[in-house]
Amino acid sequence: MVTLLGRRLLATIPLLFLVSLVVFALVHALPGDPAVLFLGEEADPETLARFRVRLGLDRPLVAQYAAWLGRALRGDLGRSLRTNQPVAEAILERLPVTLELLVAALSVSLAIAIPMGIVSAVKRNSGVDLVSTVFALVGFAMPGFWLGIILIYVFALLLRWLPPSGWVPLPASVPQNLLSLVLPAFTLGTALAALVTRQLRSGMLEVLRQDYVRTAQAKGLSERQVVGKHALKNALISVVTVVGLQLGGLLGNTIITETLFALPGVGRLMIDAIFSRDFFVVQGVILFLAVGYVLSNLLVDVLYSYLDPRIRLH
Repeated sequence: MVTLLGRRLLATIPLLFLVSLVVFALVHALPGDPAVLFLGEEADPETLARFRVRLGLDRPLVAQYAAWLGRALRGDLGRSLRTNQPVAEAILERLPVTLELLVAALSVSLAIAIPMGIVSAVKRNSGVDLVSTVFALVGFAMPGFWLGIILIYVFALLLRWLPPSGWVPLPASVPQNLLSLVLPAFTLGTALAALVTRQLRSGMLEVLRQDYVRTAQAKGLSERQVVGKHALKNALISVVTVVGLQLGGLLGNTIITETLFALPGVGRLMIDAIFSRDFFVVQGVILFLAVGYVLSNLLVDVLYSYLDPRIRLH
């Protein structure tokens, strides 16, 4: 296991280098001069030149990238042009909100998808299977922002059960914190729940046809034992793939969800930085999201080796 993890970590190094290069290139391709955006168009040329020198924007792009990468490896992502706050500090301040939203969304999606996928496979072509299929199609096809608007309208405006937006920190009030998470978590987690439901159903149907499952049934084991002990673990391998790959997507989709529900997370920080043309914050947040996506794939590899010991041999 340790050898496998070491190989995977080494393999991520060139990928992370490529990610940093793409992020730097994309951000520098955005229109607008950071000096003009920060100081205003009325600033005189000498002031603009001094500002560019102070930020290193007067140097060639290769030199700028090398300096930025060196600082990033030390955890220094620069300072916000708008607030002068270190970008890494701003991300860490917002990160707990985003992580809590991700955990809640993932919990909601798995709580819906796992029982629905199992029952749908075991009771194939039943009414439950039909409901599961419809849910998977609708949940995957519906845009997240549209679902969020519907949830706000129904549960916040019509029924008045939940707050429409806003955030209550966990230390301030646990019940209010959970209530403020319900609608964003369902908005973010529904598409993943639909995808996992379909994947788990397909995996379970394939596993239930295997010889070792028929042998377990022939031994007189109960349906719960056959499904839970023999079929589910093998079917979960494909589910781990989907969830692992979608973790990066969930992290990216927090941008829309946090903006829609006014949550002060990393996604909202990204939107605010884009509108204010905060060059270094945009660059730092994009790098953070990209690294999060790469690390989520590394986590999938580790879980693979646990679910299927044969992978540890390669």
